[in-house]
Amino acid sequence: MTTPPQALVNRNKKHFLGVPAPLGYVAGVGRGATGFTTRSDIGPARDANDVSDDRHAPPAAKRIKKKDEEEEKEEEEDLNDSNYDEFSGYGGSLFSKDPYDKDDAEADAIYEAIDKRMDEKRKEYREKRLREELERYRQERPKIQQQFSDLKRELVEVSEEEWKNIPDVGDARNKTQRNPKAEKYTPLPDSVLSRNLGGEATNSLDPSSGLASMVPGVSTPGMLTPTGDMDLRRIGQARNTLMNVKLSQVSDSVTGQTVVDPKGYLTDLQSMIPTYGGDINDIKKARLLLKSVRETNPNHPPSWIASARLEEVTGKAQAARNLIMKGCEVNPLSEDLWLEAARLNPPDTSKAVIAQAARHIPTSVRIWIKAADLEEETKSKRRVFRKALEHIPNSVRLWKAAVELENPEDARILLSRAVECCPTAVELWLALARLETYENARKVLNKARENIPTDKQIWTTAAKLEEAHGNVAMVDKIIERAISSLSANGVEINREHWFKEAIESEKGGHIHCCRAIIKNIITHGVEPEDQKHTWVEDADICTNQGAYECARAVYNYALAALPGKKSIWLRAAYLEKNNGTRESLEALLQRAVAHCPKSEVLWLMGAKSKWLAGDVPAARGILSLAFQANPNSEEIWLAAVKLESENHEYERARKLLAKARGSAPTPRVLMKSAKLEWSLNDTSAALRLLDEALKTFPNFPKLWMMVGQIHEQLDECHKAFDAYNSGIKKCPDSIALWLLLSRLEEKRGLLIKARSVLERARLKNPKKDILWLEAIRVELRSNLKDIANSMMAKALQECPTSGHLWAEAIFMEARPQRKTKSVDALKKCEHDPFVLLAVSKLFWTERKLNKCREWFQRTLKIEPDLGDAWAYWYRFEQLHGTKEQQHEVKQRCLNAEPHHGELWCSVSKDIKNVRLNNEQLLEAVAKAVPIPV
Repeated sequence: MTTPPQALVNRNKKHFLGVPAPLGYVAGVGRGATGFTTRSDIGPARDANDVSDDRHAPPAAKRIKKKDEEEEKEEEEDLNDSNYDEFSGYGGSLFSKDPYDKDDAEADAIYEAIDKRMDEKRKEYREKRLREELERYRQERPKIQQQFSDLKRELVEVSEEEWKNIPDVGDARNKTQRNPKAEKYTPLPDSVLSRNLGGEATNSLDPSSGLASMVPGVSTPGMLTPTGDMDLRRIGQARNTLMNVKLSQVSDSVTGQTVVDPKGYLTDLQSMIPTYGGDINDIKKARLLLKSVRETNPNHPPSWIASARLEEVTGKAQAARNLIMKGCEVNPLSEDLWLEAARLNPPDTSKAVIAQAARHIPTSVRIWIKAADLEEETKSKRRVFRKALEHIPNSVRLWKAAVELENPEDARILLSRAVECCPTAVELWLALARLETYENARKVLNKARENIPTDKQIWTTAAKLEEAHGNVAMVDKIIERAISSLSANGVEINREHWFKEAIESEKGGHIHCCRAIIKNIITHGVEPEDQKHTWVEDADICTNQGAYECARAVYNYALAALPGKKSIWLRAAYLEKNNGTRESLEALLQRAVAHCPKSEVLWLMGAKSKWLAGDVPAARGILSLAFQANPNSEEIWLAAVKLESENHEYERARKLLAKARGSAPTPRVLMKSAKLEWSLNDTSAALRLLDEALKTFPNFPKLWMMVGQIHEQLDECHKAFDAYNSGIKKCPDSIALWLLLSRLEEKRGLLIKARSVLERARLKNPKKDILWLEAIRVELRSNLKDIANSMMAKALQECPTSGHLWAEAIFMEARPQRKTKSVDALKKCEHDPFVLLAVSKLFWTERKLNKCREWFQRTLKIEPDLGDAWAYWYRFEQLHGTKEQQHEVKQRCLNAEPHHGELWCSVSKDIKNVRLNNEQLLEAVAKAVPIPV
C-alpha cells in the first residue's frame, strides 16, 4: 500500500510554519546573529539580552507606557492663541475626554432652550436700546447721503440745459483720466483722402496677405480695386444677406407655415418654463418616492393621484394624463381615480373617460354627477341623470339634481317617483308638497309623517301650509300634536331648536305658526321658580335676532302666567315703544295699569304716549286715573304739571302745584313750583316759595342754587353770595353750589377769593375731579397757563382715571403733542365718553372727517345720554355733512332724549329756554358749540 502524495506533504510540513514568532525571538541568534534595523523599525538594534521591543511587549506594559505618554502630552499644554477657548481655556474642554451620552445631549438641549427663552425676554429691550444707540450715532455721525439731502432737494430746480452741461467725472482710479491732458490731433495726409475718393490701387487687397483666400473666386494674384466685387464694404453686405437667408430658412418650412418666430422666440421659451417654483432636485426625489409607492402597492389610488398631480404642477400635463389613466387600468373600481382622470383630460376626452368610469362603477353618484356636469345641453344632462337613476334609484342627491332641471309639472312627476324610491328623504317629501295642490299637499305630508315620524320639519311645514290657506285654527293643533307625537316616538324636545324654528317661521312670514310654536314650547323643561328669568332671556334672544313677533308671543304668555310682575310689563312696553306701533303700546299699557296700578312708570308712559300723539285730554284722563291709584305720588303730580305747562296751561299748572304742595309737599314739588313762577318772570313769588321751602328742607341744595341764581339775575350779587354761602354750610358736599360761588367771585373780579373757594371745596370734597377742572379753568381764563399746567399735573395724580381732566389736558397741550396726550388718556380711560368726545374733536381739528364720525358714534354708543356729544356731532354734520346725515343725527338724538352734559345743561337749565322741546334744544346747543381748533 503506497502513501498518497498529499500525506507525504503533510508529514514533511514543519510545525512552526504559519505560527507567529515567540516573544523576543531574533532569527539566527543561536548561530551568533544579531538583530538589525530597517527604515520601518524604531530604535537601535538589540541583542538577545536587550529589553524586548514594544511590538513584542506584554499588553499590560503597553498600556502603562501609553498612559505615561498621554500624561506627558497633557503636561505639555499648548499655549498657542489658536488653542484658546473662552469657556474651556487652553487645551480644550475640561470634559473633552469623557464620552458624550444622551444625558449630556438632553442637558445641552435644556440649557439651550433656557438661553433662548431668556434671550426672547430681553429681545424687545435689546432691540429698543440698539435702535436708540443707532439713532444717537446717526445724529452724531450722519451718513453722507443725509448731509447732502438738502442739496438733493435743490436738484429739482436744475434745468435740462444745466444737466447737459455737467462735465464727465471720469475714472478716479485712472491717473490719466484723473489728470487729463490735452488731446493731440495729427492731421491726415492728403493721400489718404485721395485714396478713398480716387480709387487708387493702394486701397485694394493683396491676395498674398491672406484675406484674399477668404473670398471665393479669387485664386490668381492680382489687385482688387474698389470697382471690383470684393471690397470690405461688400463683404459686410454679403455677410448680412447670408444671415437673413439662414433666418428665413429656419423660420419657414416647406409648406410655408411658420415654425419659428425669430422675434417672439424668447417669449415662447418663457411659456415653456414649468410653473413650479421649487427645486428640481425635490421634484426628482418626489418622483422616485411616488414611483416606489406605486410599484410597492399599485392598488393604492392616492399614490397614482399624487403622481399625476406632481407632473401637473411641473407642467407635464400629458405625463400626468398617462399616469392617471394607467392608475385607472390598475384600479378600475376607484371613483377618485376616474374623477381625477376626467379633470386632467380636456372636455372631449373627459366625456369618454367618465363614460368608461360609469361602465366600471355604475353605482357611483359622484361619477354620474360629473358626467352630467360635462354635458353642455340641459337635455343631455336630463338624459344622464335618468340613466343614473336607473342604476341608483335610492340616491337623494341624484333625484334632487334631476328635479332641478325639470319644469314644475315634470318635477312633480319625478318627485312622486322619488319619494317611492327614497321614502325617508324629508327634502323630497317637502318639495313634492310644495308642488302639489292644497288637498294633495296635505295627503303628501300625511304620508311623509307616516314614513318619517321623527322629523319636526314635516309638522311645521303642515302648519305653515294651513296658515297659508287661511286655516289658522289648525296651526295650533298641528304644533301641539307635533310635540306630543315626537315625544311619543322618542325624539328629544329641544327648546333652542324649536325657538330657531319659530324665528325662521316669522322671517318667512308665518306669524301664526311662530306664535303657536312659542305657546307650546315655552314651558317645556322650565322649572316654576325659573320661569320669569328664562322667559325674559328668551324674549331678549328673539329681540336681538329681530324676531319681534316671537318676543311678543313670549311676553304675552309670560304676562298671562305672571300678571303681577311689573318688570315684565315694562320690558313688553319698551318692546312696543321701540318696535311696535302707538296703538299696540297704549293697549299694552292699559292692560299693565289694570294689573299693576301702583306702578307710576306705566301710568306715565301711557300719558306720555297720548301727549306725544297730540291727545292732551286723553293724557289728562290717564293722569287723573293715576292720581286715584297713587294719591301722594310725586312723579304723577310733576308729570301733570309738566303736561299743563308744556301746553301753556299755566293756571292749571299752578293749581296742580298748589294741590301737590298740600298733599305731597316734597322738595321737588316746591322747587318745581318756584321754577314755574320764575319762568313766568314772577321772581318775588318764586323767592317767597323758595324761602318757605328752605325753612322745611334746608338740606336740599337746588333750592339754595335757585335763590342765588335769581339774585344774580336781579344783579343782587351780595344776596346771591349770602345764598351760596349759606347753601355750602348746609350742603357742603354739593359740588354745584361750590362752583356757583366760585364763579360769582370770579365774576366780581375777585380771582384770589375764587381760588380760595375752590381750595376749600377740595378740602371738604377730596378727589372730586370737577373741582380740580374748575380750578384749572379759572387759571386758563386768567391767561396763567403755567399755573394751570402744574395744577393739571396735581389733579391727574389725585384723580388718575378722570375723563373730564384727561379731556381738558388733551387740548391744553400744543398741537403737535395732542395726539400723544390722547393716547395716554385712552390708556387710562379707555371707555370714558368724555375722553372719546375729546378724541373726536381732535380728529375734527385735523380734518379727518370719517374718523371723526366714527369716534362720535363710539362715544354715543357708550353714553347715549350725553347731550354734549349729540350737539358736537350735529354741529359737525352741519359744517361737513349732507342733509341726510344731519337728519339722521337729529332723529337719533330725539330718540335718545339726552339730559346730561356740561354744555347741554347750561343751555337747557337756562330759565329762558325752559319751554324749548328737544329738537329746539339741540339746535340751540349746536349753535353754542365752540369749533375746536
